[in-house]
Amino acid sequence: MHKLLIISRHAADYRRLIDAARLPDLEMTAASDAGNATAAAAGCDLALGEPSLLRQILPQMPLLRWAQATWAGVEPLVDGQVRRDYTLTNARGVFGPLMSEYVFGYLLAHERRMFEKHASQQAGRWDPRPPGTLRGKQLGLLGVGSIGAALARTAKHFGMRVKGYTRASEDCGDVDAYFHGDDRRAFASELDYLVSVMPNTAATRHFVDAALLRALPNGAVFVNPGRGSTVDEAALAEALKAGVLAGAVLDVFQEEPLPPDHVFWRTPNLLITSHTAALSFPDDIAPVFIDNYRRLLGGQPLRYRVDFDRGY
Repeated sequence: MHKLLIISRHAADYRRLIDAARLPDLEMTAASDAGNATAAAAGCDLALGEPSLLRQILPQMPLLRWAQATWAGVEPLVDGQVRRDYTLTNARGVFGPLMSEYVFGYLLAHERRMFEKHASQQAGRWDPRPPGTLRGKQLGLLGVGSIGAALARTAKHFGMRVKGYTRASEDCGDVDAYFHGDDRRAFASELDYLVSVMPNTAATRHFVDAALLRALPNGAVFVNPGRGSTVDEAALAEALKAGVLAGAVLDVFQEEPLPPDHVFWRTPNLLITSHTAALSFPDDIAPVFIDNYRRLLGGQPLRYRVDFDRGY
């Protein structure tokens, strides 16, 4: 018999969805915070929850064998300061459609001049300027995992050319050209849009720096729904102020919430979306746990296992 601790702000929803799957040999305890979970944690060998809450309860779980994170990013659990004597899996394969809605919503808004048209309407001004089109434009993806692959697939729907920058992999057939290592300048050249969906690792910290931004053509747009740590925020603010970029859409930041005195609040041509690009919905995440639990019972490898050293 396995004992599962569900620790999440949506604990009741997760419990309902897992109950409906009628999984064998499973007892569950659900809590919305670490304080309410402490009493049951010691007897549980499995956990499902948000990484920030899982980190708080780990010291009270001596029997822990496997933890399923409800996020794609698991930074609170891989920073080297917490235990690693268990299997950690994250949520993959569920955020691609949401990220595509987010990214292409803003790409289309830029091409179709939606904000400008609205401003003209508010001013009572007829605005016949023609829109642009995504067809034929170049999209650069920093990171081509499951989310990057979904973005590449959507880009192809709009007739875009896709360039991908990865550590080594070249698995996505919707990417027209791959770049690695020192190929950053060649990757950035001729891009109309640069989108970062890189993980948070030592190698990706400030990957989007002044040099990469200077390598982009004038008029390019940068979108970051991935990790705030990948961006040199001062360099990005300067590039926007200088007009090197036509604009940027940022969902994630090095410090969240973004402090009131941060330069981004006063940076032109910048849209802040406050970490809402692709939220974790229980209806999406519960099936990942259910599938992995069945794999556990069947002695099969768990899907989406995290490498603690790589951080993803």
